[in-house]
Amino acid sequence: MPEISDNILFAPIREQASQIKERKLSPVELTKAYLDRLDRYGEKLGAVVTITRELALRQAKEAEQEILMGNYRGLLHGIPYGAKDLLATKGIPTTWGAEPYRNQKFDYDATVVAKLRAAGAILVAKLAMVELAGAFGYGKADASFTGPGRTPWNLDYWSGGSSAGSGAATAAGLVSFAIGSETSGSIITPAAYCGIAGLRPTYGRVSRYGAMALCWTMDKLGPMARSADCCGIVLAAIAGKDPNDASSLSKPFSFPEPEEKKKYKMGILKNSTANIQKEVRQNFEESLKVLGQFCEFVEDLELPKLPFGSVVGTIVNAEGAAAFRDLLESGKVKELRAANDKWGGYAGLLLPAVDYLDAMRWRGPMKREMDKLYAPFDAIVSPARGTVALPIDRDFSRAYPGTGGGTAIIPAGNAVGQPALSIPNGFGLNDLPTGIQFTGRAWSEARLIAIAHAYQERTDWHKKRPPFPGKG
Repeated sequence: MPEISDNILFAPIREQASQIKERKLSPVELTKAYLDRLDRYGEKLGAVVTITRELALRQAKEAEQEILMGNYRGLLHGIPYGAKDLLATKGIPTTWGAEPYRNQKFDYDATVVAKLRAAGAILVAKLAMVELAGAFGYGKADASFTGPGRTPWNLDYWSGGSSAGSGAATAAGLVSFAIGSETSGSIITPAAYCGIAGLRPTYGRVSRYGAMALCWTMDKLGPMARSADCCGIVLAAIAGKDPNDASSLSKPFSFPEPEEKKKYKMGILKNSTANIQKEVRQNFEESLKVLGQFCEFVEDLELPKLPFGSVVGTIVNAEGAAAFRDLLESGKVKELRAANDKWGGYAGLLLPAVDYLDAMRWRGPMKREMDKLYAPFDAIVSPARGTVALPIDRDFSRAYPGTGGGTAIIPAGNAVGQPALSIPNGFGLNDLPTGIQFTGRAWSEARLIAIAHAYQERTDWHKKRPPFPGKG
């Protein structure tokens, strides 16, 4: 077996899988290498809650034996990954990133964890997150008992919320891929800030059984990985109907698409680059030149003039307060780390039912109008975020250069449950990564992945490695 070099640790899933299948790469040695990096670098990045060493080594030995016996399960067999610490893992702490739940354990695995185990993937770590996934408006990066998540491109800058650990650990080569969650930006943001691929699936595509509930009608689980192709591999393993989750649906997911198109029709939002950082705009414009090799564009599209942001905010406030009502009413909310979180949830308890019901009623017209906007296109493309990663000491209520533009697509897409995929497309202020985002109609993940993969075949941004932790 070859030495486990950085080239292997940062390799995409398909390359790692090929070497494992051909018995050139040992799942046990690969797992040990990732465990070593988690030990050495996880805390410095604020990326890790629990390293599941004993479980990981047991699963790795089982995978290696199965593969040696010719029982190869597929591309994820023997591949180590990390799970955001809101996913239940039997007998292992599931802390939700919050002090009141630091010692919480469940006697079952979340469906996503069980599906990845069935695919042969190896769980090496529970990854850090913003406490309660940002339920109460945390306000600063330092909103978890593990401290702020740090992008490995510069430890003075945030890795993004609330899937902070999933983004940082994947970007720093501590895991091959990770599972994150999104209610309104929590996969797309850390993917952009950490320079990796992050896929937010259609609402209902992936079971949330065993995942902490923040917002029952908007929470989504999805992969964060080296590339769009990697995200497709992972989504294929975790997608599907689950009898334990009534919101999950039986929608076939075929990856890659049986017949990929030679030319894609792409929409560009009007003002998608207004009020964003200069470097983010420049990188987006350069990306359009690459995309122009296999896409045709229709410009100046406008989002429907509907209250997406306020609807998302109202629903998250109401459902978040309901999800954590016991925490609020018991007073244990004061044990949370972020100052805003100690009191922010009480507003949800006082929210009038009519406001919540009105917000929910808006979602029907929103879905119809958004689907109408997207129907002529394979995707709409925009900057993933208007800025590079924020400084970890930044108060989010304070202005930061470049906060507008295409980021409005994040609440819009989450309000109606549409999929999105962010991939890296360059570097901006302070040599931090920028991202480009593809959004589409419900159930169009395979098409988004195909477009992003075609872009990544023509660029190498996804192959760049952060200066931290350096040589492994």
